[in-house]
Amino acid sequence: MTRKRRRLWILVLCGVGVGSATALTLTAFQDNIVFFRSPSDIVAERPAPERSFRLGGLVEAGSVTREETASGARPTVHFRVTDGAHTVPVTYQGVLPDLFREGQGVVTAGRFGLDGTFRATEVLARHDETYMPPEVADALKRAGQWQPAQGAPPPPATWNTLNPTQPAAVTRNTGG
Repeated sequence: MTRKRRRLWILVLCGVGVGSATALTLTAFQDNIVFFRSPSDIVAERPAPERSFRLGGLVEAGSVTREETASGARPTVHFRVTDGAHTVPVTYQGVLPDLFREGQGVVTAGRFGLDGTFRATEVLARHDETYMPPEVADALKRAGQWQPAQGAPPPPATWNTLNPTQPAAVTRNTGG
């Protein structure tokens, strides 16, 4: 075997090795990447039940209900997340953050159940009166609830002017 042919084989083997390592890395990351979606994004394209993602928006006023639990059991909370155009019912089992309130921004992590309810494994609430997660701000802009060119966002309590409706898998808001 000549030197040229030997170098060619070494380059080919190195290329196959780097390509295989890249493919394995991307495959491993694909299962761990968590995408952010707003309720409007979910209505447009419903994610698969086994796919984890983050759901963000505002906690709809009047939608928070708590279930009584046996002593020592983790409390279950039901609420709806809205972006002003659509709502998604959410169920969370555990203790909510202290800053969790109706009409405030929230980001939840979890996956959809077969019944159309988002089963949250984690609930993140805003930091203070002026903080809003970037994902929630983007969702509010897309839904037409806030236009940055017109100034600062209105107070969080005024963003959600929706009237509570019957819980449904995903509902279209026609009121305002």
